[in-house]
Amino acid sequence: MHKQQSLADMEYANRKRRTKKDEFLEIMEEVIVWEEWTALVAPYYPNGKRGRPPRGVEAMLRMYLLANWFNLSDEGVEDSIYDSYAFRKFMKVDFIGEEQVPDATTLCKFRKLLNENGITKMIFETTKVFLEKHGKIMHGGTIVDATIIDAPTSTKNEKKERDPEMHSVKKGNEWYFGERYHIGVDAGTGYVHSIEVTSANTSERDVVPQLIREDDEVVYGDAGYTGMEKREEIKTDSHLSTINWRVNNRNRLHWKSKAPGFDWDRHMEYQKSRIRSKVEYVFLIIKRLFGYQKVRYRGLGKNRTHAYILGASANIFMVGQSGWGMGD
Repeated sequence: MHKQQSLADMEYANRKRRTKKDEFLEIMEEVIVWEEWTALVAPYYPNGKRGRPPRGVEAMLRMYLLANWFNLSDEGVEDSIYDSYAFRKFMKVDFIGEEQVPDATTLCKFRKLLNENGITKMIFETTKVFLEKHGKIMHGGTIVDATIIDAPTSTKNEKKERDPEMHSVKKGNEWYFGERYHIGVDAGTGYVHSIEVTSANTSERDVVPQLIREDDEVVYGDAGYTGMEKREEIKTDSHLSTINWRVNNRNRLHWKSKAPGFDWDRHMEYQKSRIRSKVEYVFLIIKRLFGYQKVRYRGLGKNRTHAYILGASANIFMVGQSGWGMGD
């Protein structure tokens, strides 16, 4: 049976224009298999036998996702659900009944539960397995890349110090302080299959072995990965030593061809860039759509938890854009 519409539902249904927020939430609602995600959380969730009965797992998971997708604090997402009809619809909150929006403290405890039990990593892995099962992830090639996420440099806190797990690194002529977000993306479809988070001063080359799958034969990367095949850990590994490293050469596209006719080197660099560009779209979703341009928590552990849920969300958003639902 369909739930009877309220006056607010009917009024909202007659709007002339849909917002991007509403369209985004509708995509995510259709793509996510809520039963699978809530089943991952349920074994670690309070059973309600002691103390006040807890809110439903799905309601807390929906609230947690809203906070991550729209880069909101615990208090901010609580207020936004009260203010936004699109948020209330996604949360399935009906103010006519007695049930209200979970408060910020409850969300904070829920986020702590996810972090302590590694649940966001399980969600990411479950999403990846589902995509592989339905042929949405190809094998044989990986694109590796990393981006720096800024962390607060202020010492105006209780300990009077910056986050000890974050470090500074110089990129170009600029200094950055924060973490480095590394991802491995399927070269065929562009879905994320590997994630790692380190301090910003960790070389992106050091993390590459953790981003490559066992059946990968080709790895694409930008000029920052030049010389990977010469590294000792690559040459001594039976699998990594056989990888075909298709890395963009530095400034190759700006070189003038010395010979007349077809510029083969320039063409090859273009082909490598054309494939490698798929990873940039993932970072666009994570950094622009989800607003992850600054770290939200202290310590790499909590930010790694955040990174996994954003990676899983980026995958399901791309699934929704393709017109294929995870329930198909």
